[in-house]
Order: sequence, then C-alpha cells, then structure tokens
Amino acid sequence: MKFNALLCSTVGAFALFAGAPAIAQEVDTEAVEQTEEAEATEAEEVSEATEAVEAQPGVPALWEVSDEDTTIYLFGTVHMLPEDIDWYSGPVRDAISSSGSLVTEIDMNPELTASMGQLIAGKGMLTDGQTLRSLMTDEQRTTYEEGLAKVGIPAQAFDGMEPWLASIALLQIVTQASGFSDDLGVEKVLEATVPEGTERVALETLEFQISIFDELPVDQQILFLLEGAEDPMAGIETLNQLVAEWSEGDVEELGNLMNEGMMAHPNLAEQLLYMRNENWAEWIDARMDDPGTVFIAVGAGHLAGERSVQDYLSTRGITVNRVQ
Repeated sequence: MKFNALLCSTVGAFALFAGAPAIAQEVDTEAVEQTEEAEATEAEEVSEATEAVEAQPGVPALWEVSDEDTTIYLFGTVHMLPEDIDWYSGPVRDAISSSGSLVTEIDMNPELTASMGQLIAGKGMLTDGQTLRSLMTDEQRTTYEEGLAKVGIPAQAFDGMEPWLASIALLQIVTQASGFSDDLGVEKVLEATVPEGTERVALETLEFQISIFDELPVDQQILFLLEGAEDPMAGIETLNQLVAEWSEGDVEELGNLMNEGMMAHPNLAEQLLYMRNENWAEWIDARMDDPGTVFIAVGAGHLAGERSVQDYLSTRGITVNRVQ
C-alpha cells in the first residue's frame, strides 16, 4: 500500500473523505486496531517509524518566493496526522499570520464537506448492476478478500464502489484505526486557525481531483486497489515514514519515498503530481505580478522529489528559498 499511503500527501480531497457516505458501517474497527498492534510488535521497522514520528520537533520544510512587493510561502501538508505533531509554530506560524491569502488545493469550507457524500455517490459508486468483486478475476478476488479478512473487513464491504473509491476507503479505515485523523491534518487546522478576514483561494476543484481517479481505466483501478488490499497494514509503515520525514523537514528522503512509490504507477503519477505541479508553478508565476503575501499549503508530495513545484518554478527563472 506504499502508493496509496502517499495519497495523504498528494490529494487534498483525501482530507474530506471522512464526509463520504457511511462506507464502513460493517467494518470491525477493533479488529483493525488489534491487527495493527500485532504487526507493529512483529515488525521492528514499523515501531521505529512510529517512535520517530512522536520524537520529531515539528519543523516541516517551508519555502519562500519573493520580489520587491510580493511574498509567496510554500508549505507541504499531510492530510491525516497522529496526535502530538506540533508543526504550527515558529516561522510557519509567522508566515501564516503575515499572509493576506491562504491558498489550498481545494475549497475546504464546511458546505463543500457537507456535499462530499453526494458527489462521491455520483462519481464513485457502481450503478449498472455490477459489484466491485465482479470486476475482478478469480485470482484477484481471492487476493482481495484474503487481504480484507486480515483486518476484519467483510468481503462485501465495498461491493457498491468503483475500485478507485474502494482503495481510498480502505486506506481511510486503516489509517483512522491506527491513530491518524483527518481532523488533525494540516488543511483542517489551517482553516480553523488562520486570522479572520484571510482570503481563501483554491487551486483546483474537488470534482477535478476526483476525476483523476475516476477516469483511470478500470483494470488500472483494480491493480491500484489490490496493491493496498493484499496487505492493508503495510500502508501504515509508509505513512509513518512519510510523517517522520515531513516532521523533521527531510525533503530529500521524502522525495525518495515519493519516487519509489510512484514507480509502479507512472500514468497516475503524471496526472496526480507532475501535471498539477506544473500548473501550480504557472499560477505562482502569475501571482507574483500582484503585491501581497500569500501562504500556499499543498500536499507535501508536490514539494519533494523529481519534477516538484520548485523544479517547475526554476524552469521559469523563479528562485525558491528555503526558510525552515
């Protein structure tokens, strides 16, 4: 589930998936928690990654682009976090306080969250009489059902979903049962704490982000789902590693983790990361023509690794300085 876990640092919509339909009513979350505890005990690298997260001082990377009358801060986010990650301090807090605009991937207002379920039902639910498992081969179905059973999830739990939504729903359930919360995610905290009167700007729409997954060929969606379903708890190790690197501002290691996760899904990486990074660099370039201070908060995966937002800004002759 390496790539699936990286969604927590690449797709802003992931922060809103808790508002989706009641997809987990039949899930035994206690069984998920017990499975996570057992595997963390058996796998030393998982427990070490978790300890690393708890020990970080909370200094994620912060960048700045500026000229004589414009300052734009770039801050990488993680859309779900465990408790005790104190990132909202120091230069980050100062940058937010001084900014007249908060720019996020998508609009995070409560009205959008409330409409999330309806949008998901229209895009991510099967409506032609098929079920999720009927789209699989016998071998794929066996792998899928055995994987769900490892964490106490009934085989039929996601039968009404298209494969891409089932993949995200599975990750959401496992991460929440393992102590991660979308309410602690950076975007949710920012929305609740930015100064009153701060302008809100969205780089994309929720519909666009969902379309990235919804328009994938079904066979590719199934492979994406099976990567996570074969060993659902494997994503927690990756997510722990991601949060550890993010928390200490180790952009090089975060980039290595991102690049490794993207290798098996080049087409999705192109649409999910690189195309959007280039679009955002173009937006930043245009915004530099207007005076003011702007704080941009986008998934940390977009600010690390190959073809990052900073790379695309560099090709436009724009210098990016790291300030934390």
